[in-house]
Amino acid sequence: MRVWGGLLAAGAVLVLSSCSLFDRDGTDQVSVFDVEVGDCFTAPKEITTTFTSLDRVECDVPHEQEAYALATYTEPGTETTPDTFPGEAALKSFADGACAQEYADYVGVDYRDSELFFTYLLPSPRSWEQDEDRTTLCFVTTTDGAQLTRSVQGTEW
Repeated sequence: MRVWGGLLAAGAVLVLSSCSLFDRDGTDQVSVFDVEVGDCFTAPKEITTTFTSLDRVECDVPHEQEAYALATYTEPGTETTPDTFPGEAALKSFADGACAQEYADYVGVDYRDSELFFTYLLPSPRSWEQDEDRTTLCFVTTTDGAQLTRSVQGTEW
């Protein structure tokens, strides 16, 4: 399971948690543990407190998000990954910095100058303890809910 968080257009934080073959609608349900940089996704059909997969699509199909970085949490000022869950606030702080830092390398422009913005998927307390999940997934998305129709890699949007 993972928890969504990130920068949203209205300044709110969307909170969800998470854990394959293409369906008739062109999606491929993929475990959050199998997401790779460059994968594109449609928005969850149902917003719940927990879910176990994301709907992956080809990036030339309308979609809302594209994975652009995977960042492993470490204790601030160290390269040590803690055994105990550091808390949602610490993970969000880490994700804000890590995803912002990786944004320009993928999109080609600093996120502050971009037409797009980022959000992320965090480890949940359960996935941290049971699955030793330490990875934050960073996603590019639009600021107005519009769909993307191609990969944003190198677009400088």
